[in-house]
This record gives sequence, C-alpha cells and structure tokens, in this order.
Amino acid sequence: MHALRKQRTIARPVSVFGFGFWSGRDVRLEFRAAEPDTGIVFVRTDLGHTRIPAVVANRIETPRRTTLTAGRASVEMVEHVMAALAGMQIDNCEVWVDEAEMPGCDGSSLPFVQALREAGAVDQDALRARLIVRNVTRLGTDDAWVEARPNNHSGLSVKFRLDYGSGNAIGRQTLQLAVSPDSFERELAPSRTFVLAAEADWLISRGLGRRATYQNVLVFDNDGPVENTLRYRDECVRHKALDLVGDLALAGCDLHGHFIAHRSGHRLNAELVRALLVEEEIVEGRRRSA
Repeated sequence: MHALRKQRTIARPVSVFGFGFWSGRDVRLEFRAAEPDTGIVFVRTDLGHTRIPAVVANRIETPRRTTLTAGRASVEMVEHVMAALAGMQIDNCEVWVDEAEMPGCDGSSLPFVQALREAGAVDQDALRARLIVRNVTRLGTDDAWVEARPNNHSGLSVKFRLDYGSGNAIGRQTLQLAVSPDSFERELAPSRTFVLAAEADWLISRGLGRRATYQNVLVFDNDGPVENTLRYRDECVRHKALDLVGDLALAGCDLHGHFIAHRSGHRLNAELVRALLVEEEIVEGRRRSA
C-alpha cells in the first residue's frame, strides 16, 4: 500500500529568470541534476557556491515566507520552488541562485513546474525514503492549526480551510486534494500569491514589494482582485495549499498522510514537520545495486 518508489532527478539543466518580490533584485535560478540521496540543495553562486540543504532544520522564522540558512548564507521565499519540486516528484536537485530571494515570477509555482517539465525527469538507482503518518498530530490554537492524520490511501493529501471572515472578497474557502504530479500541476501550481489592498499598501510604505504589480500578485479590495482576473474561483485557498505542500517538502522524504490546515501559515506548517520527524518512523530507501 505504501510502496517505496524510485528517486528522481532532472534530465538536464534549466533556468528561470525574474526578480524577488520582497527585495526587487533580479535573480537567475537554475535547476541542476543531483546524485541519489542528495535531496534538494540550494547553491548560492554569488557566495562561493555555498550549499543550503532544503530541510526543516535549516529553516529560520521570517514573516510571510520560508527562509533557509546555512552559516551566513540564506535563501528566502523558497516555498513556491519547493512546492514545484515536491509536486512534480523531483527528489534530488541542486537549485543554483545568484541572490538570496527566489524569483517571484507570476506569484505561483507554474513557471518552475514548466521549467521542470522542459528539463524532463529521470529515475535513479535508489529508493525514496517515506514517512507514514500513523498517529494524529495537531499543532496550533483554536484560531489557527494544522494536523496530520493517517491516510486511507497511499500518498499525500491536503485539506486547507481559509477564513478571511466577512466584509471582503476572499471570505471563506476550502480545498481538498490528493497530491500527485498531475493534480499538483493542474489544481495548485497556477494559483498565485495574494494580499489584501491594505496589506499591500503597508508593505509598500516600508519599501517592500515596489517592483511587484497587480499582474503578478493578486491584490484584493472589497470588490475582488485589482486589475487582474482569477484563474480559479477559489484561487486563494489553492495557493495556501500550494504553500503547505512546499513547507511539508522540508521533511526531505515522501509523506504518506492526510494534512488538514485551518488558517495555518509557514511557521505552523514547519512545526508540524519537525514534530513528525520526531514522532514518526522514516523508512529509508536503499540503492537497488546494494
């Protein structure tokens, strides 16, 4: 039921160009193939090729985004890249970048998924480690929480409940999805980052996000997205589910379980990963040639 699968990497290098939404700095990202059991590793080419493994132990708290660090080097806004890699089941990959912040592109994971599709995927001579959720683990408060529970089938499924209350165009939205490469690419990858207009004004007043526009970030006023059109009626909750997939990928292995989140964010998502790595057993993959 929970069979190990072969690890995968990409067939050839491929690049994505853009600028960081927070910093406004231009950045080039290049996906490169990696050996079995490497995992996902960010490589800061501007800092002497410093390597930052994408694991929850390297995560530090940063408002509104996921940041990883190793020594004095860091990479930030990695959740959309991590979601694309996890969603497309690319297990071993070096992500070379020449700035700290990942390219924001259109605010979704779709540009990274399209790049990975262009690169192609290859199976490797090793099995992917897995963590099977066998107990219910829940973290948070009554207002915001995230929970892992055993799944009725193999693989990862997510359910996200978004609640912005009444009096705005986002309101309450719920999405449930069994995550696979096909479902991720179709149902989650195109969903974009969103903020309320008041939040956008606050960020800009502090010198952040000045290069971002209404076209690459969904900004909601009381009537809906400003100067933009939704790709899905419930695009906001889909993006939160995308973020959840990206944060869960910091486990560094396949997760077999059902994950339910209610108004959760990056911090709670990461805390759940940390708890599962302590409480549940990881079944390690082995080289087939061993």
